[in-house]
This record gives sequence, C-alpha cells and structure tokens, in this order.
Amino acid sequence: MRILVVGNGGREHAMAWRLAQSPRSGHVYVAPGNAGTALEDGVSNVDVGVDDIPGLIERARALAVDMTVIGPEAPLAAGVVDAFEAAGLACLGPHQAAAELEASKAFAKAFFARHHIPSADYQTFEALAPAQAYIRERGAPLVIKADGLAAGKGVTIARSVDEALAAAADMLDGAFGAAGERIVVEDFLTGEEASFIALVDGETVLPLASSQDHKARDAGDQGPNTGGMGAYSPAPVVTDAVHARILESVIRPTVEGLVAEGRGFKGFLYAGLMIDAGGEPRVLEFNVRLGDPETQPILMRLASDPVTLFEAALTGTLDAQTVAWDPRPCLGVVLAAAGYPAGYERGDVIEGLTGADRDDRKLFHAGTATDPQGRPVTAGGRVLCACALGRDIVAAQTAAYELANDVHWPGRFMRTDIGYRAVDLQRRGGDG
Repeated sequence: MRILVVGNGGREHAMAWRLAQSPRSGHVYVAPGNAGTALEDGVSNVDVGVDDIPGLIERARALAVDMTVIGPEAPLAAGVVDAFEAAGLACLGPHQAAAELEASKAFAKAFFARHHIPSADYQTFEALAPAQAYIRERGAPLVIKADGLAAGKGVTIARSVDEALAAAADMLDGAFGAAGERIVVEDFLTGEEASFIALVDGETVLPLASSQDHKARDAGDQGPNTGGMGAYSPAPVVTDAVHARILESVIRPTVEGLVAEGRGFKGFLYAGLMIDAGGEPRVLEFNVRLGDPETQPILMRLASDPVTLFEAALTGTLDAQTVAWDPRPCLGVVLAAAGYPAGYERGDVIEGLTGADRDDRKLFHAGTATDPQGRPVTAGGRVLCACALGRDIVAAQTAAYELANDVHWPGRFMRTDIGYRAVDLQRRGGDG
C-alpha cells in the first residue's frame, strides 16, 4: 500500500516511521516532511505544503497513493478530507464540519453543553469591555483562550485578575490574528492532566494508549504555554476505572453527538482532560488529530499494524480490530530553539544526530530542514523529540535524557522534568 502523510512535524515523522515498518506498506510519502523523514527507509518527502489542498490531491493521484493520513489541524479545518473524498481519494481524518470541534473553542464549549460532556464553566466574548467585566466578577485563576487555531499557543492560564485582563486584551487586540477575534474565558480546573486519543470510524471507538503532555515551557509547569515540551505513555492517572469513565462520559457522547448533528467523525479524536482527585474527567480541549508530542511515545509503544488500523477506520471496520501495546513505558523530551514559543532562530546546524537511534531509542525530527551542504538545521520552535522505552518510567526518563543530551546547537533548551508525576509515583512505591 502506498501512503501519503501530510505534515512536517514530529508527529508526522513518527507516523511515517511507524507506517513504513508495516509489512503492508509499499512506500510512505510525506508532504512536505522534514530532515528526519528524508532519512527514513521506505519514506520520501514530497515538496507540497500542508495548506496546498489542490497540490496534495494532484500529488496523491500522481503517486497512485492508496491512503492519505492528515497530521496537523489546519488542513482539516480547511476541508482537506472533503476535497480528497470529492476527488475519489481515501483520506483519514474528520470532515471540515467535524473539525470545528478543534477549530473553534467556542463551538466546542457549546457542543459540550448541548451533549452534557463535563467541562469548565465559561463565557465567550468578541468585545473587550464585557470580557473584562466577567473576569472581574469571576475572579482568578481563569483560563483565557483564543477561539481559533493558534498552533497550541493561544491559551493563557491567568493566576491573577490583572493577568487575565491583559491576556483578554492582547487576544482581542490581534495577538493571534483572526484566531483571537473571539475568546473563551473559562474557570480554571484543578487535578492532573491526561491525553486520551481514540481512533474512530464513525461509530466504533478504538482507544489508543493513554499519555500525558507537558504544555508549560519550563520545569515545574512554569512559564508560557507551548505546543508541548514532552510526553510519556502510559499515564498512571488513567487507571482502568478512569479509562472507563472517560469512554462513558466523554468520548462516546462526543462521537454520538457529532453523528446526531450531521458531523460524523472518522480519524483521531483527542481529548485533553483534567482528572480530579476523585478520578472524574473533565474536558480541557478537543483536538481532531493525533497530538504532538504524544504521538511519538504512543507510536513507539504500538505493537499492532498501523496500516491495518488506519484502513479499518477509513472503511468502518474498527469493530473487528484490537490493538496491542509494548508493555514498556515510553517518554519523549522536546528539544526546542532558544526563544520558543516566541521568536526563535532558524538555520543552526544540529550536531549529535548520527547513530542516535536504536531499537528502544529514537530521535524524531519536528522543526528541521536540510541546508545546501546537506546538514540538518533548525527550522522551527520545537526541533526534535528524544524518545526512549524503558523497563519502567524512571528508566525511560533516564534513557530519553541521555539521548537528548547528545544533541546540540546554539541555544538549544529543554524541560528537565518530563514525566515527573509518574516518576514521583514510582519512587513513592505506586504504579509507574
């Protein structure tokens, strides 16, 4: 089977790498890909941007692709799946109508209310004065979100009223462009975060392994919000009981609600959750694609054939599938460019990549490119994700940081505590 993966980040590198390992894979193409996907066996980059939907369709036809898998959210929100299907091409991902669950936070919050899906209380605003009045009335802490897509950075966790007022003013004043023309102000939820991703074929839900992301830039969950500084799988907070609650109160009602509203969902449904002290989940956000960097450790652990699973989601036959996992945990550390998530340098030569990969360790490229001399260089804020499997979470964390510390470029930085909750749990004698 010939497969096209759309995207150029760490998620897409992990997808292409894992799909290429399938005995059913003839060849994997990545549009546009990065310096890492260019080096994978059985994988080739294709020079078409993720937002060039006509170009993607043209190239899929020219390459006789059997299945296209969409990585990032922007083309999904723009209707790439609708366009591929209209052209008679198989494409894994939700239609534009279903992608609104991620493309508009205001839509998502109203959807949660309509379908009784647990989430934080909120209000939406398009003007600053009423937003300021609500913030002062509600008090802090609050979460201020740009309504539209902002590459994972349009969220401010405001610990004070002044911080919330400033965030609302910045967003409505154009800090995130059109994405911030409307904002959501919601209550701050306490507990422990988890990522829960399921593969959906329209009706059947096949949960993937649980994971936990680290959104804050700095250790101890400090600093600005980012697209994710590291992740690990599984997440101990998602016990069997919590897993069942998530399926019952969040995932299945969401899939059923989308169907009821004529927005039937195929693809990857991602719930970012807050799990409270009693083990009850509430939704922080929904994404309509695989998460980044959660995908990297999840696919490192995947023991089933991804081609078969993805094809089953496309053909509505997930009910006949099961999924197997490597029992070892996996942890991934993001290596970022100086200045991320604000401005950052590009074009720095990356040292230490040669010979880094082995069976239980993998460097996934995200913001990388190849310079005219053929050297890998930085080309984004999140540059690499160093992933490692381990006999337990402590071993996985140690191995991932060993791998990460071998890689260098000017200004490279990373969080030093990825996986700290699971590590602390293990060291206290719990499961980890």
